[in-house]
Amino acid sequence: MTVLDRTAAEPTAATVVPGRPGGSNAQPRRRTSGLRRTDVYAVTGALAAGAAFTLVLWTQLGPFTGVLGWVVTTWSVVVVFYAVLVSLDENRAAMRDRISAFVVHSLAAVLLAALFFVLGYTLSRGWRAIIHLNFYTQDVSSTLATDPLTKGGVLHAIYGTLIELGIALGFAVPLGLLAAVYLHEVPGRFTRFIRTVVEAMTALPDIIAGLFIYATLILIFHWGPSGFAAACALSVTILPIIIRASDVVFRLVPGSLKEASLALGASRWRTTWNVLLPTARSGLATAVILGAARAIGETAPVLLTAGATGYMNLDPFRGAMMSLPLLAYTQVQSPEPNEIARGFGTASVLLILVVLLFIVARAIGGRGPGELTRRGRRRRAAASERDVRRMTRTDPTTVASREEAAP
Repeated sequence: MTVLDRTAAEPTAATVVPGRPGGSNAQPRRRTSGLRRTDVYAVTGALAAGAAFTLVLWTQLGPFTGVLGWVVTTWSVVVVFYAVLVSLDENRAAMRDRISAFVVHSLAAVLLAALFFVLGYTLSRGWRAIIHLNFYTQDVSSTLATDPLTKGGVLHAIYGTLIELGIALGFAVPLGLLAAVYLHEVPGRFTRFIRTVVEAMTALPDIIAGLFIYATLILIFHWGPSGFAAACALSVTILPIIIRASDVVFRLVPGSLKEASLALGASRWRTTWNVLLPTARSGLATAVILGAARAIGETAPVLLTAGATGYMNLDPFRGAMMSLPLLAYTQVQSPEPNEIARGFGTASVLLILVVLLFIVARAIGGRGPGELTRRGRRRRAAASERDVRRMTRTDPTTVASREEAAP
């Protein structure tokens, strides 16, 4: 009998799955995801106990006032009560996990509540102005502060903001992307120096950029206040933001993609154009939107370089030009209720423009790396079909094989 015969004749041992330990060592099965009933009870009890404790502390035990202090104290007390309730049912590891999750989710809820409060407060104060059609089709050249809301609008400020923002992005986006590519692709001392300068410019006060453009274009070159000068000041403000954010996005691109492109014989420029930039597309769109959101809300540089006017001006190279932030600031300073409503309505329009800007950025850069649009997929399929026809027409091996296969 051979070794193989003896091995085949021997019975195989069956695998026995150990059962759950019984007695006092048995532990209940834990759910690693989802919301449990005990979690709901713990959160509800902590919220009720924390609110009641802070209410008693605020009204009966101490001379405390202020809504912000009440919210911070309530949140701290709720966290303590929640930790006590969780410790009654969980071990130390599970208690730390539950407390960390509660802190993170509660802080996120507070931030969202603050955001919605700002949006709601602005819209509630300006809704009486934004419901009128003239608010979007007129300027304030012939409007007094005491005039009704059916007269005057923000059309001149909308055009001024979009013109200044467009020129600023036209300057800052190409320069910012090229600088970020240089910082990412070219090592050396000069690169470290440029990165240090960019990081220092990120913390540059906005008024410094406005003063720089005012001292050069307006005082030295006698350009005069204009939308172009304001756009130059805004481009100086957002340029380091775009460079820094784009550089961070480029660092997140996997190095294996670049190595594969270089290994196939592509040059560094072709690798940058066809691999680095398409892969980082969504992040670059976010970087541009961060810069645009910073520029669209600036007031001090625009006031120094573009001035203020109530007339429509579509020429960025001549005359003062109004922007939405500056118009909102000047209108809310008035003691007249209608003018204050116009100011909050202007701020509401500014918020709507920012939201539309983020929607456009999401549509442009929302696809993942390597994901093509429908048009891109159609073009890729058409190119593949052309390559197939070209290879089958010129390859003699393919032609000969087809002739042999033919009956």
